[in-house]
Amino acid sequence: MAELLTDDQVTRALSTLPDWRAQDAALVRTAELASFTQAIQVVNRVAEIAENDDHHPDIDIRWRTLTFRCSTHSAGGITALDVSLAEEIDGVLDALA
Repeated sequence: MAELLTDDQVTRALSTLPDWRAQDAALVRTAELASFTQAIQVVNRVAEIAENDDHHPDIDIRWRTLTFRCSTHSAGGITALDVSLAEEIDGVLDALA
């Protein structure tokens, strides 16, 4: 099982993830896309990454606004797996810019 990150480790990770915040034992990011279709394309790409990594975020879809929550449920909070997944999600979103 993945080990929980300490508060200091989470703070350090967030320094490299400026669009993310720690909330309720998870890394959270909200992104607004240009259209609903684009938002679903992002969700589909993140789903492919998550399946490949065998680590899945919670995703809330509200029209063209997506909220990602990365938490390792089996560990009860934020682990290195969540930081890595957040970085990959950023890569998907940055590719649209």
